[in-house]
Amino acid sequence: MQKNYINLDLDPLVGGKYMLTVFHIVPKEGHDLLGTASEVASESSTGSNLRVGTATDFSDDLNAIVYKIDEEKNLAWIAYPWRIFDRGGNVQNLLTFVVGNVFGMSDVVALKALDCWMPKEMLEHYDGPSSTIQDLKKYLNIDGRPVLGTIVKPKIGLKAKEFAEVCYQFWSGGGDFVKFDEPQADQDFCPFNDCVDEIRLAMDRAEEETGDTKVMSFNISAPDFMMMQERGEYIKSKMKPGSYAFLVDGITAGWSAVQTARRLWPEVFIHFHRAGHGAFTRKENPIGFSVPFMTMMGRLSGASGMHTGTAGIGKMSGSKKEDITAAHAALFPESEGDYFKQEWHNIKGTCPIASGGLNPVLLKPYADAVGTTDFITTMGGGVHSHPGGTAAGAAALRQACTAWEEGIKLTEYAKDHEELQTAIDFYTEKVPYTKKYLE
Repeated sequence: MQKNYINLDLDPLVGGKYMLTVFHIVPKEGHDLLGTASEVASESSTGSNLRVGTATDFSDDLNAIVYKIDEEKNLAWIAYPWRIFDRGGNVQNLLTFVVGNVFGMSDVVALKALDCWMPKEMLEHYDGPSSTIQDLKKYLNIDGRPVLGTIVKPKIGLKAKEFAEVCYQFWSGGGDFVKFDEPQADQDFCPFNDCVDEIRLAMDRAEEETGDTKVMSFNISAPDFMMMQERGEYIKSKMKPGSYAFLVDGITAGWSAVQTARRLWPEVFIHFHRAGHGAFTRKENPIGFSVPFMTMMGRLSGASGMHTGTAGIGKMSGSKKEDITAAHAALFPESEGDYFKQEWHNIKGTCPIASGGLNPVLLKPYADAVGTTDFITTMGGGVHSHPGGTAAGAAALRQACTAWEEGIKLTEYAKDHEELQTAIDFYTEKVPYTKKYLE
C-alpha cells in the first residue's frame, strides 16, 4: 500500500484540479482493493512500486489520489491532477498515464477504466471537434433526419472503377454518405489515387442525376503522418470542399493520428473508426476501458464522428445501455455516465456513427433508442445484399427514413414502395434479429 496516493477525505471537485476516473479493479490473491488501487494511482501518475527518495514536495502534490472505493463492487475512484498531462492537449499522453503501464501490473487480475470526468479548466486545453455533424448536414441540405450512409462491400477486393460504381449506385439510389471500410487503403489492385479519381467522377454523376450533394469518407490511415498528409492533400486537390471526410483508424493508427488529422485539416469532418477497440472494451475482457470512456477520449481528441455501436440492435458486441451512453457522451453538451455527469463546456459534439448488422428495418429502432437524429448510419450488407442491388438497397433505406419521419408504420409505407417491401421480406428472413423490430 502506498499511503501517499490515498486520501479518502479528499474533495476532488474543489478548484478544478483533478480529472476523475473510476476503475473496476480485482486484486491478485493476497492483495486488498485499497492497496492495489494505490499502486494503480502511483504507477499511473508520479510513482513506482516503492517510495523514491527523489520525490519532492512539488512532485508529491501531483500524485494521483485514491479518494473512494467500493469493495463490494470492486470499484476505485482515482483523481489525477491534470497538470501532469502534456499541456498541448495531448490525448495520447493522457491515456499513457491513466490506461498505460497499469495494464501490465502483476498485482491486478482485472483493471478497467469505466468512466471519467474532466473539469472546465482541463477541457480548455483540448481541441475537441472542429467540423461537426451540423456542418455535414448543412452541406448535405439535411434537416430533421440522420445522415444515411453505407460501407463499400465487399470489404476489400474491388478495383477502383468497381469501387466507385458501388458508391455511385448508393448515391443514385438516395444515399448521402459512403465510407471506405476500415482496411481499404492503397492496395495494388485498387491504388489510392486512382480510387479517389474514380470516386470524384462517380459523385459528379450521382449529384447531377439526383440534384443532391454527396459525401465520401476516405481512409487516410497510413504508415506515417507524412503519408497521411499526402493522401489528405490529394483528396483535397480532387474533391469539392465539403464533399469528403477523412477516416482515421483511431485505435490501430493511434490517437496522435486522429489529432494530427484534426489539427492539419480543421475544416474537414474527421471520422474516427474504432477497429480493434474490442480488445479493450468487450465485457469479458478484464483489462481495458469501456466504450463510453473510449468515446469521451475520441471527443476530446477532436473526432467529428466516431463509431459508438448499434445500441444492442445490430450484430456487434455491446449492450443497449452502454452504446446509448457512449452516443450521448459523444454528442450532447452534458452527458450522463454511470458514475459522473460531464459538462463539455468548450468542446463541441462528436457525431455517433452506427454500423454493424443494421438494415432499413432497423433504422427507426436505432433512432428511437439513441434519442437524436444527429447521427450517421453506415449500413453495409444491409444495403448491398438487397435483392434489387445497391441502388435498391439505398432506396429502401431512404424510404424507411421517410416513413419514420412522417410517422407511418414501416409495413404500411412499404405497400406503395417496392424496394422497402423487398427489404422487409428479405432481411426479416435472412437476419433473425430483425423480425422482432418490425412494426
